Amino acid sequence: MLFNILYLIVVIAALPWVLWRRLSGGRPVAAPWQRFMGRVAVTAAAPGAHRIWMHGVSVGEVQLLASLAAELQRQANGSGHSVDLVVSSSTTTGLEVAAKRFGTDRIFPCPLDFSWAVNRAFNQVRPSLLVLGELELWPHLLAAADRRGIPVLIANARMSERSFRGYARIGPLVRRMLRRVTTVSARATEDAERFTALGARDVRVTGSMKFDGVRGDRDAPEVQQLRSLAGIGSSDVIFLAGSTQAPEEQLAGEAFLALRGAHPSLRLVIVPRHVERTADVAATLDRLGLRWQARSRLETDGPDPTARVLLVDTTGELAWWWGTATVAFVGGSLDGSRGGQNMIEPAAYGAAVSFGPHTRNFRNEVARLLQADAAVVVENGPGLTAFLGRCLGDRAWAAALGARATALVAGERGSTAATARLILGQLPGAVADLPHNPA
Repeated sequence: MLFNILYLIVVIAALPWVLWRRLSGGRPVAAPWQRFMGRVAVTAAAPGAHRIWMHGVSVGEVQLLASLAAELQRQANGSGHSVDLVVSSSTTTGLEVAAKRFGTDRIFPCPLDFSWAVNRAFNQVRPSLLVLGELELWPHLLAAADRRGIPVLIANARMSERSFRGYARIGPLVRRMLRRVTTVSARATEDAERFTALGARDVRVTGSMKFDGVRGDRDAPEVQQLRSLAGIGSSDVIFLAGSTQAPEEQLAGEAFLALRGAHPSLRLVIVPRHVERTADVAATLDRLGLRWQARSRLETDGPDPTARVLLVDTTGELAWWWGTATVAFVGGSLDGSRGGQNMIEPAAYGAAVSFGPHTRNFRNEVARLLQADAAVVVENGPGLTAFLGRCLGDRAWAAALGARATALVAGERGSTAATARLILGQLPGAVADLPHNPA
């Protein structure tokens, strides 16, 4: 009851913001009424199948779960299990990606953590197992699973030092929630140690699934289709700034402006983190005096040969656009408040990868890339320009940087398979499991 009251106070206080988001043309809050009531509309589970409810907060987590789902189905088919997967997300973009990967009849907005909403969702989904992507602890959600005897597993679990300090301040509540988590599948030893210190019962180190959930094949049909659609020729050098947030688009544009005269084959592709910022990014490109084309116009207008800048104003394609990149900058990393985005994707393709100094969300992955001399940290706009200039001036150096990145990603694969085995081992009657690897 106490949490319901606290949540109601927060929801009432947030209503003007929710309304403003909807009316201002920005990214709306995902299905607020549906989530408040806990309404779920998904296809019925196949007879005899174990239903697994997988939850990812937003795009990154949903993409990881899509890779995990494919591996779960593969292993289940090989071991005689029958699994039926449904996916929830908490954001509009997460739901859009989930719909593309799983189908609209297998996705739903995750209920808000009101007791009635969570209970209704469980009654409608009727899962045998709940899988939470990375870190998602909610009191009523975990309590509802516990009352029903439903195992809960956190996949690719991560716990930054900052999160650990925050959770430690409410230690008794966090300990009670973690006691209701059956197993934590941690991406690294330091994450496992933090979960254990906060009270998690069963913690396994299975590695980072982000190394598995990336493609890396430049000849993939999806990559080749985008190259053809954008009119990218074999001699073009693509500088791709992905998952960007202000002011990173401007810094990428300035780097392109500084070097395009000496390198006429250079092209810039910008993929903002949030598609609703397209108008702001377009205004930035206009201020810089750059001729650009929107990706959404390519099918109807064809590529503009005079526009050397492409602004990707669609969702769900970045993983494939990285396959066109010669030089990559991964955004959300030049501002200390954001913590970086996934740099493993461009690394898998063998691009020369750079990112800013603020990458706490990917601390483990960044450490491995830097130890392998497979990526470069740029401190600011001039640093980004210098990195791009070196890549353009010393193609052998850039290619070697990309080759080391590809090799690192290939050597780190395997976590998704291990996590899938662990999940299947939690199903009723299952015997598959991994040896206990405590922190």
